[in-house]
Amino acid sequence: MTKPTMALADLAEKTPDADLLRQMIQFVAQRLMDMDVETLCGAGYDVKSAERANRRNGYRDRIWDTRAGSVDLKIPKLRQGSYFPPFLEPRRTAEKALAAVIQEAYVHGVSTRSVDDLVKALGMSGVSKSQVSRLCAEIDERVQAFLGRPIEGDWPYLWIDATYVKVREAGRIISVAVIIAVGVNTDGVREVLGMAVGPSEAEPFWTNFLRSLSRRGLRGVKLVISDAHEGLKAAAAKVLKCTWQRCRVHFIRNALAHAGKGQRQVVLALINTVFAQDSAEAASAQWRQVSDQLRPKFPKLAKLMDDAEADVLAFMSFPKAHRLQIHSTNPLERLNAEIKRRTDVVGIFPNEPAITRLVGALLLEQNDEWQLQRRYMQLEGLQSLSDNQPARLSAVIT
Repeated sequence: MTKPTMALADLAEKTPDADLLRQMIQFVAQRLMDMDVETLCGAGYDVKSAERANRRNGYRDRIWDTRAGSVDLKIPKLRQGSYFPPFLEPRRTAEKALAAVIQEAYVHGVSTRSVDDLVKALGMSGVSKSQVSRLCAEIDERVQAFLGRPIEGDWPYLWIDATYVKVREAGRIISVAVIIAVGVNTDGVREVLGMAVGPSEAEPFWTNFLRSLSRRGLRGVKLVISDAHEGLKAAAAKVLKCTWQRCRVHFIRNALAHAGKGQRQVVLALINTVFAQDSAEAASAQWRQVSDQLRPKFPKLAKLMDDAEADVLAFMSFPKAHRLQIHSTNPLERLNAEIKRRTDVVGIFPNEPAITRLVGALLLEQNDEWQLQRRYMQLEGLQSLSDNQPARLSAVIT
């Protein structure tokens, strides 16, 4: 414990001039925390008082990065409740998860040179396995509670997408799929509903993932939006018994690949006339007209359109107020970009639990941020998609 009676003059005598400022900062910060805790406890350290409301329970170490350099702090712990000094910013769960994954890779000797450099920059060169285990356990508990929480209510729209990361397995480096599901409920609120890590995007993997969501309470799904995954399409029909929407943005990219660079703008303009229609019937009629126009010059593109019509235009059968958000996987693009940015820092994950730890922590934080934002989707039309329609009582009593 820092002695409150230690004079600043003593610090100046005992330390070099270069360290004086850091020692002063440490002394003041420690004293501020001691005074805060004394107020919360209702009495000073080791003081017997009838007004005491709480007691100290040791300290936890924390490095505080300041302009004067890194300062070692000992944050007091309480027997009841918790204490965190107001002048420090709590570490975000995702940041702790990233540090844990990097530490784990470093401890197991599987990190790349860039990760080694990052570890040294973070001052973690002396990290031990026990320290890593404690940090991982703390994060895993929160992440697993989040990913395994019950899903309540009806969720008419479900976006699912996959991204790939590298992991070390049995001495080899392989790519695995990280599947993320985001839904919107009948209150117009968006949430992360689940994630899974697997070896491929084959139908059995999708089926197991969707069944795990169903076991947690997912129901009322009317439309699944994803890229062109035949395995997911089959699994959605089998498990959720709902319509599948092929991402419109990804389809257009695939379609333009069949046209030359100088002709892509014309082809894009023709295809976009389909999406300008107001009804599903008008969109289907325009789709066939456009495919017939393109057939003589672009037979492969016309064939692609013939096969994809029902899947790409599925969203047109849903309320007009929602079509802008449900025609593609764009609502997941920013989330996927952030995941790639964080996972690229790690490079190669030491194991699959490390992937779940980092990506799960990112999803947890994103979900919390979404809860603080305004409603994601208009309520207009959402209640009509619910399987549990509220009973309407007659206004006339007979």
